[in-house]
Order: sequence, then C-alpha cells, then structure tokens
Amino acid sequence: MTTSSEISKLPFITVKWAQSLDGRIATSDGDSRWISGEEARRFAHQLRSEHDAVLVGIGTALADDPELTVRLASGRNPARVIVDSKLRIPTSARVLTDGAVSRTLIATTESASSERVREIEKLGAEVIRLPGADSGVDLTTLFEKLTERGINSVLVEGGNRIITSLLALRRFDRLVGIIAPKIVGKGIEAVGDLDISRVADAITFASVEITRLGPDVVFDARLK
Repeated sequence: MTTSSEISKLPFITVKWAQSLDGRIATSDGDSRWISGEEARRFAHQLRSEHDAVLVGIGTALADDPELTVRLASGRNPARVIVDSKLRIPTSARVLTDGAVSRTLIATTESASSERVREIEKLGAEVIRLPGADSGVDLTTLFEKLTERGINSVLVEGGNRIITSLLALRRFDRLVGIIAPKIVGKGIEAVGDLDISRVADAITFASVEITRLGPDVVFDARLK
C-alpha cells in the first residue's frame, strides 16, 4: 500500500477521535469530557507516545485546553502542534505555560499579527506562518514543514474541521475511532460533509482491526 507520506513526502498521519454511538465528539454545548472510558484514554496517550507530534486545531485548544502530553501511559511526550490561523490561543494555555513549551509549534497564516507572534515566541513556543487555504492554514504545506523538521509521524486529534479536511483530501494513513456506548443526540459530529453522494465513493480501508477497551470499541484501520 502506498501511503500519503510516500506520495508527497509527508509524515505518516494518524487521525484519531473518540465519539458516542451516534457519532458525536461533543455535546451541542461543546462538552466532551469524558466520552471514552479510562482504558481508551490510556490507549490514546499510548498513541501519542508512538508519534513524533500530536496536532489539534484551535477550536480543540480553546474548548479543552489540553496538555497533549503522555501522562496515562509510559513513553515520551510528542511535539505539540496547534493549528491557529488567527492566533487566538491565549498565553495562559497549558501548551504555552508548561515546561515543554519549547516543543510547542503554533501554525498560523501569513496574515497573523506580528505582535501576537512575538508575544507567543517570548513564551518559548515556535510560530510558523504558512499560506492560507479556504479553511485557514494549508495543512499539506504544514505537514511538509513538519517533515523538514524531522517529524515523521503525526497524530491528529481534532477537531471536526481538521478531521473533515484530512478525510476529504484522503490525506491520512491510519484512522483510529474510539466508539463509546453512549448516545448524545444533538451535538458536534465527528466528521462533517465530505461531498460524497454515492456509497460507492465512500472512504474504504485496506485493513481493519476492532478491539474492546473496557466498555469502548476501537476501530483501527489503514487507508485503502
């Protein structure tokens, strides 16, 4: 199987999310703690330790203020990448205030405020400006820049817009979906519109592994 990294000199990209049985990653109010159980969360932290970097969008960073470190499993902490086209990340964010801030990279667009760039860089993080796409930061260019920095594998943990963009582009190699036996109803869906009108055009996979972690089911697949 030819991976996206072989085609475009991109890192190996794993897309991961946890969702309810009805496909929600958060309630309509944005609450997502905790959809998955403790065993699945430990597995998610183990996934982080197996990748060179973990990436989230600014929406996830603002809603959850995650540390994006390995705390529930053994292993090394990955570099942390926040996709933030307008530099909305607060200087009080955990990824900018802990001892690992030097391994935090904020990816923004060329139109971002120079003053905000300097403010964030004073905290010890790196800010890179990239060409903008319709949805913000151009993700393909970002992944190319990460490869240049020696980052050969990236775990993408959200949010919805980034996940949807990567799936629409087929710009990933592995997908890990953690499905919890909970029904939320109206809420934030894991994947948005992929512009697929026929089932025959759906994303399919070359291999699929399904395992149980406590009450949750883990769907672990490689892109076809």
